Amino acid sequence: MSHAPDMPEDRAEDMARIAKDAKDWRQHLHQQPELLYELHKTAAFVEEKLKGFGVDEIETGIAKTGIVALIKGAKGDGPVIGLRADMDALPMDEKTNLPYASKVPGMMHACGHDGHTATLLAAAQYLCQTRDFAGTVALIFQPAEEGGAGARAMIEEGLIDRFGIDAVYAMHNDPGLPVGQFATRPGPMMAGGDRFVVTVTGRGGHASAPTKSIDPVVAAAHLIASAQTLVSRFSDPFDQVVVSITYLDVGSAGALNVIPDTAVFGGTIRTMNSTTRAEIEAHLRRMLKSGAEQFGCEATLDWRPGYPVTANDAAKTAVALAAAAAVAGAENVDGDCAQAMGSEDFSYMLEARPGAMVLYGNGDSAELHNAAYNFNDDAILPGMRYWVELVARELAA
Repeated sequence: MSHAPDMPEDRAEDMARIAKDAKDWRQHLHQQPELLYELHKTAAFVEEKLKGFGVDEIETGIAKTGIVALIKGAKGDGPVIGLRADMDALPMDEKTNLPYASKVPGMMHACGHDGHTATLLAAAQYLCQTRDFAGTVALIFQPAEEGGAGARAMIEEGLIDRFGIDAVYAMHNDPGLPVGQFATRPGPMMAGGDRFVVTVTGRGGHASAPTKSIDPVVAAAHLIASAQTLVSRFSDPFDQVVVSITYLDVGSAGALNVIPDTAVFGGTIRTMNSTTRAEIEAHLRRMLKSGAEQFGCEATLDWRPGYPVTANDAAKTAVALAAAAAVAGAENVDGDCAQAMGSEDFSYMLEARPGAMVLYGNGDSAELHNAAYNFNDDAILPGMRYWVELVARELAA
């Protein structure tokens, strides 16, 4: 990897020193993971650090354990930009055998949110020391990204209007992308992810006499197969859609000679377009109704809306790409990265204000949500530098 553009030696040394400290903060957070909104130890640690750095204002308890801290620039008034880091872990056992591995059974930082938090804390310390910008940086430390819609909860409690935020940015580590490299794209970047459960109701009976029953298992099997036509026949081949059936329960507890009264199945649907998202739900509802009726059954749909499509604003993406190029060199920045079918609740913030999510390299690590995953501490320094450069460009005097 080539070197990024030069910076003053004292600035580089100061950033390197802060990043070294942030490595310790990250490993401390890694040892005490917490879930969803119950981030009491994590939030207390973040609050303590922010107060020590000398932020101008700090508000805690937003969406239970979320934090917003403001740093005002020394060059006068200007916009307010939000920089977001998620803080929560996942409900799984760690299998890294690291000396700083999780000390909490059944919980681990398997998505790198400990690293995101440490990276933003490092940037916060540097920005508090320099304040070489006009306007205000709003540091957003968010709970419950992993399935709890913490971003939406913070917005509902006034995040955007209360702090006057004009634009929002986020970063997420990316296993496989070399450390020091960045990637993003304008427009849809990550999918909207909805979940559903279907209950097919028939009439149970003895397996030897199916004509005396209404078999919901056969109906469910046909509906599960038909659901794949939502991709092959009801969506544009250039418009990405993924349908995965991940759950099936016929409730007979292994009794192989029983036709049950009900069969239940469910899964997830991923889409990259909000219009397509609504159309696929409508197609599914029609398919379930008519498909179940042909077997004499009834199908009810429990539709569980998930996170929206994560769509980056084109102008803000250009700012993010310029900041990343200034840090890493243009050859180490991918401005047209592949779309991902995973979901991210930063999407709610992007619906409220223009902004962009950027990926930063985690190197050759296990994949996210894997028990062997670990955030790469070497990613803290380039991530921190990106945050600082982004602030300099968005809040130039």
